[in-house]
Amino acid sequence: MGALIGRDLLSMSDLTTDELHGLLNLAAELKSGKIHLKCQKILGLLFYKASTRTRVSFSAAMYRLGGQVLDLNPSVTQVSRGEPLIDTARVLDRYLDIVAIRTFDQRDLETFASYTDIPVINALTDLEHPCQVLADLQTIQESFNTLAGTTLTYVGDGSNNMAHSLLLGGALAGMNVRIAAPSGYQPLDEIVQKAKVLGSDRSEITITTDPIAAVEGAQVIYTDVWASMGQENTAESRIPVFQPYQVNEDLMSHADQSAIVLHCLPAHRGEEITDGVIEGRQSRVWDQAENRMHAQQALIASLLGVE
Repeated sequence: MGALIGRDLLSMSDLTTDELHGLLNLAAELKSGKIHLKCQKILGLLFYKASTRTRVSFSAAMYRLGGQVLDLNPSVTQVSRGEPLIDTARVLDRYLDIVAIRTFDQRDLETFASYTDIPVINALTDLEHPCQVLADLQTIQESFNTLAGTTLTYVGDGSNNMAHSLLLGGALAGMNVRIAAPSGYQPLDEIVQKAKVLGSDRSEITITTDPIAAVEGAQVIYTDVWASMGQENTAESRIPVFQPYQVNEDLMSHADQSAIVLHCLPAHRGEEITDGVIEGRQSRVWDQAENRMHAQQALIASLLGVE
């Protein structure tokens, strides 16, 4: 994984297929306890959005590596008083060894990275959530022992960060990715086209409004909340639009018999997913949440060159 040392991870498309598999293999070894990596580095968390799993999993991952974590809550730093992003970036570059940023605009993340030499990790933007997808792919690989040729169907808001990163990450891994979303809520065309390039002839990309057709024979069924952070004022109006896209027992009956269910959490039970499905035998949601820590530990170690 030496090729990743010092690099940023701003998008799933920043990785090659070999680098992706290398990260997943390292995450599996760390999870199994076969290897132990140690570092004395400092990770900064600059989160402009609320977070449970991302904040805790990054912190736990860094502590397990022997490093330290600084929680740079914008509300208690000069960021809240209007300090320019580029000034913050250049100062933190001199204090930290690596930084994970959770923010709204992907362009802010890219601007920050352009003013630093330390590795910058996308811990979620409105456009992408690559670290979540690393954990998702690890979970799928644990379930099926392979990624290539597996069909993943995402059902719900296809215009959100999860759908975008699943398209890119799935294509990179050689998976078939289907997105079932209502008209007006489908992925950005630029992301779809990038996924098709990444997948080349190894991956089939399908965008549809038909959830039943999309899950037919699929091995992985994935969903997310219908209203992402910052869209709370539209949550009620979205319910009738997305109701046909609920992951429930009836929809699951059309998937492959061996299919697993994933959700990046938090879940609104009774909306995008039923209690019966998220608590059912096909759910891998809690393994998926745990794997955030292992996948991010592998990512941090690779970007820092920890041995």
